[in-house]
Amino acid sequence: MTLGEAPPTEAHTFLFADLAGFTALTEAHGDEQATELAFDFFDAVGELLSEHAAERVKAIGDELMIRGEDAGQAVRLAVRIVNEVGAQHGFPMIRIGLNTGSAVERESDWFGSAVNLAARVASVAAGGEVLATETTRQAAGELRGIEWQARGPRALKNVTQQVPIFAALAVERLGPQLVVDPVCRMALDPAACAGQLMHRGSVYHFCSLSCAEAFAAHPDQHAGAAPVDE
Repeated sequence: MTLGEAPPTEAHTFLFADLAGFTALTEAHGDEQATELAFDFFDAVGELLSEHAAERVKAIGDELMIRGEDAGQAVRLAVRIVNEVGAQHGFPMIRIGLNTGSAVERESDWFGSAVNLAARVASVAAGGEVLATETTRQAAGELRGIEWQARGPRALKNVTQQVPIFAALAVERLGPQLVVDPVCRMALDPAACAGQLMHRGSVYHFCSLSCAEAFAAHPDQHAGAAPVDE
């Protein structure tokens, strides 16, 4: 199937979701807390699956692979995961990639180019983003309360052609505007953070005094951190 073409009749929508900045979180707070947050993430997402005709396929480290029976429901699920599970004070932001197409099931797992492409799309999403291929956007159609923004063609690892990418955004977002701790990459409500520091004219917020101390010791290293770590 040519990229961007309408999905086949027997199509599945694959969703890959992971915790943005999980490596930084583990380094800042240790394996135990990072693992607890990953399992909290798995449990919270699991509670949403049945509402959206979706099933968990597997967990790979801090990443979840999910298969949806309906593209529109899968997109709604993805937006809920980002805005309900990931947009909490003291929780890592979540990034998601989706693609729709045919695939092969073997021993409760799914294989094929449609699966691989969904994973590649997830890898270029930033924390708090839901990115999807044109195939998924077409299959999902217009969704009430969700708008699509074109993000242009993207070069993806081991994919020959550039792939048109679209972001799915909730029209209305509830709750406070969150910031990100530059050390552990955790999402924070500025009104509830443990402290803040100014560096080179910018204000940085912290989940704990230990993160504030780590930032103070090496401010340029953390201030220049990418918004998403693998």
